[in-house]
Amino acid sequence: MGKNRKWIQISILLIAVLIGVWTIAGNLFNEDKVPKVGDAAPEFKLAGLDGETHKLSEYEGKGLIVNFWGSYCEPCRNEMPALQRQSEKWASSGLTVLGLNVAENKITAQAYVNQVKVNFPILLDQSEEVRRRYGVIQYPTTFFIRPDGKVHTIKVGEMTESYIEQTLIAMLGK
Repeated sequence: MGKNRKWIQISILLIAVLIGVWTIAGNLFNEDKVPKVGDAAPEFKLAGLDGETHKLSEYEGKGLIVNFWGSYCEPCRNEMPALQRQSEKWASSGLTVLGLNVAENKITAQAYVNQVKVNFPILLDQSEEVRRRYGVIQYPTTFFIRPDGKVHTIKVGEMTESYIEQTLIAMLGK
């Protein structure tokens, strides 16, 4: 009985070590790298509150702001009106703002959008797949994407309207 117990313990330890090695190796050699400034923004496809499916590639050739937010996030709520105003101001330059609501249901996201009167596209990342692909761990996080599809700026935390505008001037040169 003692020998069997020892073999069981060794087997369990060996399995635990193999799982650990597999996990570490998988993370080291993961092809899904988190985008950094200068990298191409990863493609995504999400449903919007408008009932349409939106793909990042649809906005190719345009400046883009991709803002990860949630209605439970006070800094997200604080910056939303500034994003709306800048969206309106820069629309004639081809800029699009996409609000990616993270992990909330459609009803909750829609209620908040109605309250603040946002009219730029709001996409639902309910499974958090896009959030993970972009490496977002804090809200709000905003990606400013140049017309060539490369990440210009990544801003973690709340933005002022002045910050948004200055970043857009630097990115779009206008």
